[in-house]
Formats: sequence, C-alpha cells, structure tokens
Amino acid sequence: MTSSPEPFSTGLFAGTAWHYARYRPSYPQPFLDDLVERFHLDRTGRLLDLGCGTGQLTIPLAPHVAEAVGIDPEPEMLAEAAEQAQAAGLANATWAQGSSTDLPGEFGQFRLVTMGRSFHWMDREQVLTALDSMVDGDGAIVLANDSCLVRPITPWQQTVEDIQRRFVPAELMPPPLPGRLNASTDHQPHEQILARSPFRQVDRLVYEFDRPWTIEQVIGYLYSTSLPLRRLLGNRRTAFEQEVTDRLQTLEPNEPLIEPVTLEVLIGTKRQARVPLPHGMSNDT
Repeated sequence: MTSSPEPFSTGLFAGTAWHYARYRPSYPQPFLDDLVERFHLDRTGRLLDLGCGTGQLTIPLAPHVAEAVGIDPEPEMLAEAAEQAQAAGLANATWAQGSSTDLPGEFGQFRLVTMGRSFHWMDREQVLTALDSMVDGDGAIVLANDSCLVRPITPWQQTVEDIQRRFVPAELMPPPLPGRLNASTDHQPHEQILARSPFRQVDRLVYEFDRPWTIEQVIGYLYSTSLPLRRLLGNRRTAFEQEVTDRLQTLEPNEPLIEPVTLEVLIGTKRQARVPLPHGMSNDT
C-alpha cells in the first residue's frame, strides 16, 4: 500500500486519518438526496457534523447549506477534512477541534445536526440535552450507521477477520479506552435514548445496497478503525497485507468483493407533526 504519514496524536483514532480519508466508504447518494429534500436544504441554514472524521457527511452536504461546521477531537482528521474540502472547492465548510463534551459552547444555532458512525462513542443523553438549545425549533438531528466491514457477513469478510485475529492475538489488543466504554457497556438502542430526549419524535429509514471493495480498499479500511492495527502489526505489516491479498485473490478470483450493506438512519425532531418522507418512503419506527 501507499505509505502514510506517522501519527502525531494520541487519541482514539490517532494515526488513522490518512487512511480514513481515502478508504472509508462514502454515504449513498439516495440518502444524501433524501436529507436535502426532506429538510429543504436550499443553501440557507447551518449544518453541524458532530464527530465529522474527515468529512464524509460534511462535505457532500455543505453545498446545500449556508455554512457547514465539522467538529472532531482528532486534529489529524480535521486536517484531512480541510484538504478534502479545499479539493472539492468548498468555501463554506469550517472545522473545529472538540468533542461532544464541548457542547453547547459557542457554535451557534443549526438547522441540522448529523452524526455519522459516531453517536455510539458519546455520552448520548448528555449530547442530546446539549443539542436542544443548539437546534432550531423546526430542525433535527440525524444519526446514520451502516454495516461494518469487519463484522463478517460474507465468507471473504470472515477470512479477513480470521487473518487479523491471527496476526493480532487477544493478548496484544489494547485495553478499553474511555471512548469505548459507552459502546461496550451501554446496550440501550439509540431509539430508547432519543425517546427520553428533546428529540423524541423519531423516524427510522433503512437503505440496503451492495458495496464493492478492492483488496487495497479493504486493507486501507482496516487501518482506519479505532483498533491501532498498523502499530500492532509492527514489522509484520507487509506479511499481513500479503496474506490478506493472497487469501482474497484465492477466495474470489477475478471477482469483486461485495459487502451487503444496511444503512440505518434515525431522524429526531422536536416538533410533534411528522415531516413527509421523500419519494413516497414510509416511516419505520
């Protein structure tokens, strides 16, 4: 694989930003289009992307709002996000280092707050309480979570997991970090947390599709997760990458690697009347 810069941060995703920006999959266009239509994003109003990473949600939604603000605790992530935004020609995206514990802060008011693949890392009740004063009365929060490549669904995904477990045995795994505590010990579904929050009016949307992967993308994705795989592999990294390549080429010769994906979206609003869903989509609550 192409080499990446060495990490200069010590946070949960330290050293992953270069791979995160290049190998984390984007969100499907129908989902983005539905958000634009549902919330009448007409280049007015403000968007907050909390736990923005390298801008996978911020950047495609920024052209539809007056200002898009991405917040993330990792300076590496923000640097990559700013680079990606500049490459996309965006002039209305700003980036701020911080976390959910910094809310409400001085960030101002927003029509829409998005959290893509990030809400489970947070103190969810604290975040929703803080967002109550930040979100416009007719605004909303959007939680988007999809299938994870390293949660095996297909034989080729199981092969990748087996190789990773062999190269990184349990005794080498890092101890749980504070950021992982909520995800591992608090098993309440997001819907239950939302039901007790100011955003108790909830719509659930589901998008199902197939996501193709190349072997390079698979390896790059593995290096983008909170597991510090590249550091744990050390001088065995080349051997790891070669085995993943060889096994997947043997398992799926000349065939694309396909991951069946389910993207679940929870939309929480403060108003009682439901907003009509786009394209005739039905509510699933």
